[in-house]
Amino acid sequence: MTSRTPRIKSPQQLLAESGADLEGHGLKRTMGLFQLVCFGVGAIVGTGIFVGLSDSVAEAGPAVVISYVLAAITCVFTAFSFAELGGAIPVSGSSYSFAYASLGERAAFLVGWCLLLEYGVSVSAVAVGWSQYLNELLDSLVGVQLPEALSAGPADGGVVNVPAVIVILLAATLLVRGVRESARATAAMAILKIGILIVFCAIGFSAFRAGHLSPFAENGVGGITAGASVAFFSYIGFDAITTAGEEVKNPRRNIPIAILVCIGLVTLLYCAVALSAIGALGADAVAGQPAALSLVVDQVTGSSVGGGIIAFGAVVAIASVVLAVMYGQTRILMSMSRDGLVPRVFERVSPKSATPVANTWIVAAVFAVPAAFASLDVVVGLTTIGTLAIMAAVNLAVMVLRRRNPELPRSFRVPLFPLSPILGIGFCLYLIWGTGWTTWLQFAGFLVVGTLVYAFYGRSRSRLVTASDGAGPESPGA
Repeated sequence: MTSRTPRIKSPQQLLAESGADLEGHGLKRTMGLFQLVCFGVGAIVGTGIFVGLSDSVAEAGPAVVISYVLAAITCVFTAFSFAELGGAIPVSGSSYSFAYASLGERAAFLVGWCLLLEYGVSVSAVAVGWSQYLNELLDSLVGVQLPEALSAGPADGGVVNVPAVIVILLAATLLVRGVRESARATAAMAILKIGILIVFCAIGFSAFRAGHLSPFAENGVGGITAGASVAFFSYIGFDAITTAGEEVKNPRRNIPIAILVCIGLVTLLYCAVALSAIGALGADAVAGQPAALSLVVDQVTGSSVGGGIIAFGAVVAIASVVLAVMYGQTRILMSMSRDGLVPRVFERVSPKSATPVANTWIVAAVFAVPAAFASLDVVVGLTTIGTLAIMAAVNLAVMVLRRRNPELPRSFRVPLFPLSPILGIGFCLYLIWGTGWTTWLQFAGFLVVGTLVYAFYGRSRSRLVTASDGAGPESPGA
C-alpha cells in the first residue's frame, strides 16, 4: 500500500469476521422486529423529553415544536443512511463499522471515540435525570425525598448521586443475564412509557389555551436553532438499533424498518408532548423546570397523584434508556476490540450468557463515576455535537460505499440519493453551529485526545496491520 492509502475493511470482511449472517461472534439472534422497535424507543424516549423539554422551551419558547421538527428532519435524513448501512452491513459496530468500510481506520477510530462520548456521557446524564424523577416519585408516594447530599453531585449542591449509580448497576445486572431478558424488559418499559406520555398529552390538551402559544417565536430563528440543538439530545439513541445487528433475527430487513418506525413514532410523540405542555401552562411556566411534565399534570389536575404517575413513567422511561444505551456502548467496544483498537477484554463473550460480561461491568463502573458527581447541564452540549459529527460521518459513508461498493446487497436504499445524505450533512452542520463556540472548543479538544490515543495505541495494535505483517507493516500515512 502507498503512504496515502487508508486502512479500509471491506463490508464483506466485516460481515465475515462478525458472522453477521449466522450467529455473531458468540452472540445469539433473539430479537424480532417488535422487540427491536421497542429497543429503539427504549433508547430514545427518556431524559430528553422528561427532563430536557424545559431546556428546549427556555431557548425557543412555544416554537419548540418547530425545534423538535428541525431536529427530527436532521435525524430522518441520517436515519435513511443508517437504515441502508444497517441493512447492508448488519454488525455490532454500527457507525464505527460503517466508517471503517468507507472512510478508513483513522476516521473509524474517531467515530468510535465519538460513540464513546455519545453513549458514555449520555448514560451518565440520563442516570442523573433518573435521580431527579425518583425524588419526584418518592415525594408523590410517601411525601419524602432523598437527602440532597445523596441525590445530586457537587455541582448541583449535593455530595454523591447514589440513585444515578444504582440505576447504572441495575442495568448492567440485567444486561449480563442475556439479550433475551434485556429485550423483554426494554419492550415492557417502552410500552409503559408511551402509554404514560399519551395520557399526559390527553391531560395537557384538556387545559389547552391558544393564548399560551403567543408570542410564538419571541427569540426568532436563533432561538429555534438553539432549541433544536438542545432538542436533538432527545433523539440520541436511535443509532443504537444498528448495534444490535448480530443479535437480531433477519437483520437486513428488520434494522431499516425499526429505525424508520422509531423516528416517526418518537417525533409525533415529542411534538404532541411539547404542544400540550406549553398549551396547558405557557412556555414561561415550563421553561427551567427539572420535572416539567409532573408540574403540568399537578397544575392541571390540582392533585399530586397525576404528577406521581408521570414521575413513575419517567423513572421507568429513563431506566430503559440507561439499559438500551449501555447495551449499545458494550457492542461498540466489542467491535473496536475485535479490530485491536481497544483492549481485548472488551470482545470476550461469556459462553453461558452469550453476553460480554467483563465489558459490561467495566462500562458500568466507568459510567457510574460521572453519574455520581457530574451535572446534567455540563455534558448535554458535548454529547450533542459528538452525535451530530457521527451522523455527518454516516451520511458521508453511505455516499462513499455507493460509489466504492455498488454491488453490495442493500435491503433498503436511501431515497433521493445523493440529495438526502447531503441534506443530512448540511442539517448536522447547521445544528453544530447552534451549539456555540464553547462547545466547539470542547469537542475539538476531545478529538485531539482521540487522535493521540489512536496514534500511540490503536494504530500499532490494529489487527488489520497484524494480518498484513507478512507483507510488511502498514504505511505511516494510513
